[in-house]
Amino acid sequence: MLLNIEDTFELLFDKNNNVAYKALQELQKVSKETDCVYPYMDRLSDMLDSDNSYIRTRGLTLLAYNAKWDKDYKIDEIIDTYLKHITDVKPITARQCIKLLPMIAKYKPELKNDILSALQKADITVYDDSMQPLVYKDIQKAWNEIQKL
Repeated sequence: MLLNIEDTFELLFDKNNNVAYKALQELQKVSKETDCVYPYMDRLSDMLDSDNSYIRTRGLTLLAYNAKWDKDYKIDEIIDTYLKHITDVKPITARQCIKLLPMIAKYKPELKNDILSALQKADITVYDDSMQPLVYKDIQKAWNEIQKL
């Protein structure tokens, strides 16, 4: 079955989160193999400003999965916006962002220092006491993975 990228991309915004999540998974899978989602980078970047944390998370995820195809330096242009989500208002979105950073650093080595700096400066006291250790652990893990690259 050939995936219709345009239709699948539109499903990322579906009101039904299960439908949107399935679309995300399909686009992640295809992004590992080909650059066919890459033409949507500008739209993915716009998703980072969404009021909906699920949409922000999907944008963060697919941007990271397309870092290896980023010949036009689209991620470099929006890295500051991307890194703001290390301390996203929703801790789950923040954690997802942090876990994706080693993937970006791997394919965009020129951004490695920016990423490490943002991780170092991240103020996790914005989260409830119950979430802080989890976010802290994610930051440590991402930091260590990026240092090894």
